[in-house]
Amino acid sequence: MTSLHAFWLAGRQVTGEDSFDVTSPWDGRVVGTVSVPTDAQVEEAVAAAYAVRDEFAATPAHVRAAALDHVSKRLAERTEEIARLISAENGKPVKWARGEVGRAVSVFRFAAEEARRFNGGEAQRLDTDLGGQGRLALTRRFPKGVVLGIAPFNFPLNLCAHKVAPAIAAGAPIILKPAPATPLSGLVIGELLAETELPAGSWSILPVTNDRMPALVQDERLPVISFTGSEKVGYAIMDSVPRKHCTLELGGNGAAVVLADWASDEDLDWAATRIATFSNYQGGQSCISVQRVIADAAVYDRLLPRIVAAVEAQVTGDPNDDATDVGPLISEDAAQRVESWVDEAVAAGAALLTGGKRDGASYAPTVLADVPAGVTLACEEVFGPVLTVQKVDGEAAAFAAVNDSKYGLQAGVFTHDVRTAFRAHRALEVGGVVIGDVPSYRADQMPYGGAKQSGVGREGVRFAMEDYTYERVLVLTGLAL
Repeated sequence: MTSLHAFWLAGRQVTGEDSFDVTSPWDGRVVGTVSVPTDAQVEEAVAAAYAVRDEFAATPAHVRAAALDHVSKRLAERTEEIARLISAENGKPVKWARGEVGRAVSVFRFAAEEARRFNGGEAQRLDTDLGGQGRLALTRRFPKGVVLGIAPFNFPLNLCAHKVAPAIAAGAPIILKPAPATPLSGLVIGELLAETELPAGSWSILPVTNDRMPALVQDERLPVISFTGSEKVGYAIMDSVPRKHCTLELGGNGAAVVLADWASDEDLDWAATRIATFSNYQGGQSCISVQRVIADAAVYDRLLPRIVAAVEAQVTGDPNDDATDVGPLISEDAAQRVESWVDEAVAAGAALLTGGKRDGASYAPTVLADVPAGVTLACEEVFGPVLTVQKVDGEAAAFAAVNDSKYGLQAGVFTHDVRTAFRAHRALEVGGVVIGDVPSYRADQMPYGGAKQSGVGREGVRFAMEDYTYERVLVLTGLAL
């Protein structure tokens, strides 16, 4: 794993003049050394993508679908190898890394399916008024241009897949910038794309450093930006290029609501297990991890000890161990930030029920109650294995508590009542409501994105393809309709 990793420029593997080491968050060892593109190489990649945009848009659907099917199959064949790579560079427990590879397999398969059927077209009779007699409108979708995909570290393979696969399916060239902390998984996608017959220049994977991102963002040849990451960076990008199309998938502080009808022992055990698992999976480094539990007073006293016990049962340690549930955060700095937020909350009066300890880049799974409203932990996305639990009286108070946040990505509501489910769907200011489970569920084909400060636009293969394209109307005249 410590060999020099080349990057992908217009479909071919090349190296630059500089390089950087990728290190494991778990033990600090060097996982790989990655070559960095020069400014001239970045320019070559952008110019190639821009030059091929018309050719790629006209590429037959079966060619693009075959390429996407190929990547899906090859990812499946290399699951264990790639899972170990994800775990090494990201610190993610290998059992979760295997799941990530499986999701990427599905994303490329979904994209292949969508490439074969996507056109957004419909025929519309225009003779509904006298002036439209003999006229028919035909609507089709065409790429807006080259996509700049900027991916984060927390799902270093699957969130790269969510940039690349929809772009190829829609016939839009893409420049992918993987996260500097975890570029190796994204570069694997290049290995597999290079085995296909896609036009040269239609894709590049460039592990440039973050300080070089503004130049790419500003480049007028890249009219579409798809960014997944922090609220601060995402909105800075959008504000800097107001005339570009930006899809931003940003942060959240996901809430799991447990209502009074979710009251049997079996119900509460299930809820506690799901909450504990998905407040800590990926080390809590998921924008839809459970950060807040909002429990009705009728079940709170029975639920809270179950949550604490389930959190304490999470196995922490070496991400290479199949038994490990919770590995390190991406860096010691990230763990220190989480530590400072928890310490602030405790100093302000929050009750620390379990956890609250840091060891290097690792932070123990943590549960707090009675967290004061004004502390950082109550307002911001913790992006770590930390859970707060709050007691409320009734459904209305619970839904108000969910909405008392600048974020609105997803929410989970534990209820058996379908009428309550529909009220939640109407009332909660989020991009997705999951009934009977935590907010952490995402199917890669469904529309995914948030409200308020959680972003704009939607991912999910078909929905990303719609974001990357626009409608163009063709009006035919002189027809006998």
